[in-house]
Amino acid sequence: MSKGLEVKDFVHRKIIMLDKEEPYSKAACAKLRRALGKSPGEAPDVWEITLYGAPEGEKSESAIHTCLTLYALHRQGKSESMSEEKIGFGTAIAKLVAIKPDSEDAIRRRFNAVATSVEFAELAHHAKGLVQLLKSNDIKMDYPHFANELFYFHLPDQRDKTRLEWGKQFYRIIESENNKNERINEK
Repeated sequence: MSKGLEVKDFVHRKIIMLDKEEPYSKAACAKLRRALGKSPGEAPDVWEITLYGAPEGEKSESAIHTCLTLYALHRQGKSESMSEEKIGFGTAIAKLVAIKPDSEDAIRRRFNAVATSVEFAELAHHAKGLVQLLKSNDIKMDYPHFANELFYFHLPDQRDKTRLEWGKQFYRIIESENNKNERINEK
C-alpha cells in the first residue's frame, strides 16, 4: 500500500472514532481544535490521536495532523459526521459557492489562496478559513481523501497534480450549476 493510501486509511479510522458520541471522542476533538494551526511537534496533547499507529514520516505526520485538526473544527457542534466519501475539497467549495452565489468572488479568492500556496503551513492556514465556511453551511467533504491529497502536496512533483484535481472538481461543479441555471432561465 502506498504511503498516501496509508494516510487516507489512518484518517478514515480516526474519523470513525472522532464521530462517536462518547466522552473520549469529544475530548479528542477538543484537543485537536486546540492544536489547529500548530505543527505536529508543537502539539504533544494530540500525539496519542495523530501518531499512535500512524504511518511514519514527516509528510505523513503533517498531513494527518492538519487534516484531523481541520476535521475537528468542521465537526464542532455537529451531531453527525462532516466527512462524506467522494466529496472532494474542490467539490465542497463549489457547493459553497452554489449556496452563497453573492460571495463567489471572495470564496474563489480563498480557494485560489489554498491552491497557490507554496508552503504547507500557508495551505493549512488558508484551508482553515474555507473549512469554517463549510462548517457554517453544513457542507461535508471527504476528509480521508483530503489527507491523501495533503500528503501528496508535500511532494514537489505531485503538488501541481493535487492542485489541478481541486480545480477540476471546483470548476466542473460550477459549470454544472451554471448550465442548470441557464436551463431554468430559458423556461
